Amino acid sequence: MGAGKSTIGRHLADELHLEFYDSDQEIEKRTGADIAWIFDLEGEEGFRAREETVINDLTDKQGIVLATGGGSVVSKAVRNRLSARGIVVYLQTTIDKQVARTQRDKRRPLLQKDDPETVLRKLAEERNPMYEDAADYIVDTDEQSARAVANQIIEKINQ
Repeated sequence: MGAGKSTIGRHLADELHLEFYDSDQEIEKRTGADIAWIFDLEGEEGFRAREETVINDLTDKQGIVLATGGGSVVSKAVRNRLSARGIVVYLQTTIDKQVARTQRDKRRPLLQKDDPETVLRKLAEERNPMYEDAADYIVDTDEQSARAVANQIIEKINQ
């Protein structure tokens, strides 16, 4: 959360002249409901099942840039699918930056119940090894603009 996946993904898609998809936006589009409502109604488990289906569908497409939700890597099936069907870039950021970037965002269900910094630290501890495992490339996003990160990703891919 707060690493810049959607913003950087859009810049990357523009630079590469590819279509951009955000798995969370696609879930909202398909269900007609926002992510917070899905979490309230179906819980995280229900949301993750929807997320897995959407990511499976989107990774069948060729020539796209896909921004996945931060928790999608929890599913081994999703990690395997992403790795098998494309290039995976882990956008790494510090907890401090995540807190700063998400503090006013009310659309993040996991950050609404407890202290956001505590939640983000716990999620990082659980998920960072999964991100690293799935990633072809790791790019730090803390002190760079979205466009600079997108250009750095293109350079890494082209090497």
